[in-house]
Amino acid sequence: MRIIVVGGGIAGLVTALSLHTAGFSPLVRESAREIHAVGVGINLLPHAVRELTELGLGDELAAIGLPPRELLYCDRVGERVWSEPLGIIAGYRWPQYSVHRGRLQMMLLAAVRQRMGEDAVRTGMSFQRFEQRPAGVRAHFVDRRSGAECVEEADVLIGADGIDSALRAQLHPGEGLTHWNGVHMWRGVSEYPHVLGGRTIVVAGGRPGSKFVAYPLVDPPAEGGNALMNWVLEIRKKEGAGALDRSSRPIRTSEALGRLSDWKLPWIDLPALIGESTGIYEYPMLDRDPLPRWSFDRVTLLGDAAHPMFPMGMNGGSQSIVDARVLAWCLTRQSDPARALLRYEAMRREPLNRLVLANRQLGPEKIIALAEDFGGELPRERAESVSREYKRLAGCTAEGLNERHSWSTSPDRFH
Repeated sequence: MRIIVVGGGIAGLVTALSLHTAGFSPLVRESAREIHAVGVGINLLPHAVRELTELGLGDELAAIGLPPRELLYCDRVGERVWSEPLGIIAGYRWPQYSVHRGRLQMMLLAAVRQRMGEDAVRTGMSFQRFEQRPAGVRAHFVDRRSGAECVEEADVLIGADGIDSALRAQLHPGEGLTHWNGVHMWRGVSEYPHVLGGRTIVVAGGRPGSKFVAYPLVDPPAEGGNALMNWVLEIRKKEGAGALDRSSRPIRTSEALGRLSDWKLPWIDLPALIGESTGIYEYPMLDRDPLPRWSFDRVTLLGDAAHPMFPMGMNGGSQSIVDARVLAWCLTRQSDPARALLRYEAMRREPLNRLVLANRQLGPEKIIALAEDFGGELPRERAESVSREYKRLAGCTAEGLNERHSWSTSPDRFH
């Protein structure tokens, strides 16, 4: 079976690895001329770490990521409103990892090329359109280096090309623009000493647009040295301040410091943290409305192309990884690819649609919004209820994950 994956990001590369492990020979087509280690931090929750571990990448992931032990919610002056353990300490059989997105992508790319050959990923291939045929799909690309059109035949076409997916746009031509909640994220990575023991994810503030996040990505090379810290400052754009800017514009250090002038977190020297940033860039907080369908005959969507969501609860990238594994599992259990894609959608679409909508309602970060209204530390029962319900919705309770069957499969499972 010939399978083409559109998109060479985290979702597309994990899809390729999952399909290869299941006995297929997928091809990845990426629009960027080259894949570089760019970006900032990402958190992989235990349900994603399990899947990467079962793909044989556990040691590589441990080498580039840090396992946080605690999630701390606090107010703008650093007073605790809620905390909970993470990963192994929370009872999961797999850890959680904070990792630089670029390093993760390069690790996955190296694994794809090592296992499947250098030609498995072809860059500079801009997807244009597809045509369904009686026994397959014809995909049209433009080679960005030569300008030539390339046409490829496939039995299955998978759109893993992100929130602005060209494949999604063809499947749902009337969808329109992304949904923005009025919040911009100013993101940076800095060399800075560990705080709070070096294994804590800090989420401070209240509602979206008044929030600060920080967590380490890399330990100091020597005791007493600087770690690599990921940080995010959310700001809300004033009404009438102009159109949405998606250019990832650079933010001046002075501008960021001005926005943080009334923050008083006792365990972080914010001017020092911001001043050491290698670059500060602005990203709007975007998602899209849930879709009524992902799969059309032999074409389907996956990851942010299927369910882009606001970054509440650290679930976006993790759910993309689970998508990839479930899709590969389904393709080994149906002789008809179209039926396999419908089975994958039946297993994933509705739960992910509910998660997209839950993240619009702040997801687990509802805890700090409620604490802001409450005027201090939230009652334990209330905070635990919010956290537990979100994990249940996201399919990542410790009990559920530890007891769930594996999505691993092999060629001898083909029907």
